[in-house]
Amino acid sequence: MIDLQPTLENELVIVRPLLDKDFENLYHVASDAEIWKLHQNPDRFELAIFKEFFKNAMASKGAFAIFDKATKIIIGSSRYKPHENASNAVEIGWTFLSRDFWGGKYNKAFKHLMIIHAFKYFDYVLFNVDENNFRSQKAVKKLGGKLIDKSGLLKHLHTPKETGLTFVLDKTLYS
Repeated sequence: MIDLQPTLENELVIVRPLLDKDFENLYHVASDAEIWKLHQNPDRFELAIFKEFFKNAMASKGAFAIFDKATKIIIGSSRYKPHENASNAVEIGWTFLSRDFWGGKYNKAFKHLMIIHAFKYFDYVLFNVDENNFRSQKAVKKLGGKLIDKSGLLKHLHTPKETGLTFVLDKTLYS
C-alpha cells in the first residue's frame, strides 16, 4: 500500500501530514504576497483564495506541513499527487516556504525526504513549474530535475494556458 502522508524528518525539518489545525499557522506563512509573486496564482496570499487551496490540500490526502526542526515552527507546505496517466510516477508540488527559508538548504532538505520516500513506491518523481517561475525552476534543477516537457497544462492552477514545464527525476539516476 502506498503511503502518501508519512512523517519524515532529518536534521533540519519535520515533514508531517497536514492537519486542519495547521490552517492559521500555515496561512500566516502564505499571507506573504512576495511568496506568490512569480506564481501563476499570485493572489494565493488572499484569505479566501488560500482557504480554497487549503481545502484542496486536505482533500488530496497527500499534503504536508513542513516545520523547522529547531524551532518547531511551520515554514511551509508541499504535497504528493500520483500521476493520472502513469502508475509509476508521482508529482511533488503545491510547495511554498516562508521567505526566511528560501534559497538553500531547507528546500533541498524536505524535498530530498519526499523524493526518497516517493522512490519506495514510484520510478519517477515529477515537478510541474510555470515557465515564468524561475525561482522554482532553479530549485528543481538543483535537485537534479531534467526538463521533459515545455507545454504542459497546469490544471491545478485553473488556467487554460499551456505554460507548464515538467521536470522529472528517475529513481535509477537519483543520488
